Amino acid sequence: MKPVVWVNEHAVETTASARNVWALWADVAGWPTWNGDIERIELDGPFATGSTIVMTPIGEDAVELRVVEAVEPTLFVDEADGGDFVVRTTHRVEPLDAERNRVVYRMEITGPAADTVGPQIGPEISGDFPQVVAALVALAEQRGA
Repeated sequence: MKPVVWVNEHAVETTASARNVWALWADVAGWPTWNGDIERIELDGPFATGSTIVMTPIGEDAVELRVVEAVEPTLFVDEADGGDFVVRTTHRVEPLDAERNRVVYRMEITGPAADTVGPQIGPEISGDFPQVVAALVALAEQRGA
């Protein structure tokens, strides 16, 4: 039996380098400069596999994210464990050619409750991907200019 999955993905093409995007990802304390939905954020440990990020969206409870994969400068994956569901977000930079990259955010909600929880919270959590990714790549492009 295939696990139930709720998925949302958003991608933006950019002239920003993977290193510039990675620098913004790795500066977790700086995320609110390009993600306007964050009230507070804190990284426990280095920006690497095994570390945790405690993120508080504006007006909501804090969420603990565990970095489950980090491959500088092109990929990091975080997970939030909801018990009977897991929210996994993959953030990656894919090269398109010598001067352009694609930045992709992909959220997957899996587990026994994914079929009910996914449609409820998935759009809420990932609904700002277009704005967040656009702001991230705009800042990364500015820093590369």
